[in-house]
Amino acid sequence: MNINNLSDIATLANQLPTVDGAAREAAQQHQNNLTKPPGSLGRLEELAIFMAGWRATSRPDIRMAQALVFAGNHGVCAQGVNPYPQEVTKQMVANFEHGGAAINQLCRANGADLSVIALDLDRPTADFTQGPAMSEPETLDAMNRGVAAVDPAADILILGEMGIGNSTTAAALASALFGATPADWVGPGTGSDAAGIARKIAVITKGLALHGAKSPMTILAALGGREQAAICGAVLAARKRRIPVILDGFICTSAAATLYAADPRLLEHCLVGHVSAEPGHRRLLDAIHQRAVLEFDMRLGEGSGAALALGILRSALACHNGMATFAEAGISEA
Repeated sequence: MNINNLSDIATLANQLPTVDGAAREAAQQHQNNLTKPPGSLGRLEELAIFMAGWRATSRPDIRMAQALVFAGNHGVCAQGVNPYPQEVTKQMVANFEHGGAAINQLCRANGADLSVIALDLDRPTADFTQGPAMSEPETLDAMNRGVAAVDPAADILILGEMGIGNSTTAAALASALFGATPADWVGPGTGSDAAGIARKIAVITKGLALHGAKSPMTILAALGGREQAAICGAVLAARKRRIPVILDGFICTSAAATLYAADPRLLEHCLVGHVSAEPGHRRLLDAIHQRAVLEFDMRLGEGSGAALALGILRSALACHNGMATFAEAGISEA
């Protein structure tokens, strides 16, 4: 799969695979025959059926879970929107590569193979208060690097990000795509105080005024980052392969939300792993009609909430595939 121009993305929902209704129905029937009252496992049943529909089998399994963390730097940091220097992005990438971050532990605990993709960290995007953050070729390059990172053998894809300043770009994207004021989307990110939050709001307000109304993918180029574009590319590549996706928190969801704004069908194969404590995330989930798997008051990023949700998904499939039916167990049905 190669994405050649941004205007094509809105049409992809008509070309990419859709959910397998027969597999979903067979999975539902299987759930109804297991040794439990129908519906008694609640969301676990829904997750198993979701996996069945996208993997096109009534008995889906996770043999290979891939986790991708994309990292990028942002020109808007020149406006003082983050208390940390951009060198921290590169330092955290090294930490991921040496196994020292939270995402390394959560992937190990929940059985995911982690890869970290650094996207031109020595060349931040442009400052979106002065012009577009990325040109169309730069946006497409980042998206296609996301496409290329997806392993066709994966049964599930976990997506996360790292990038000093990207809570500002995430809030800018959300405000441009779904309205409300920047103040409704902005939070502390990596630890901004009240003055820092006010500065982020002012910077986003300036960026929105400069760029005006645009199509969703042009908004991504104008206000987003390379890691957010790469997340979009990975989401689309996964859809091409019928690989369900678990999105992480506010920044990851805001990236994928550009696809939703282009056509809501483009996120039908996606779950959101958790509700971030970053205040804009719950509003964003409402806007894209998603219900997160977990609510653990996390706001770390890195894909950490998505990796944690993988354990819940594995549990859902363990029940789906491992429980006996009433007939197998010799138990009378109602």
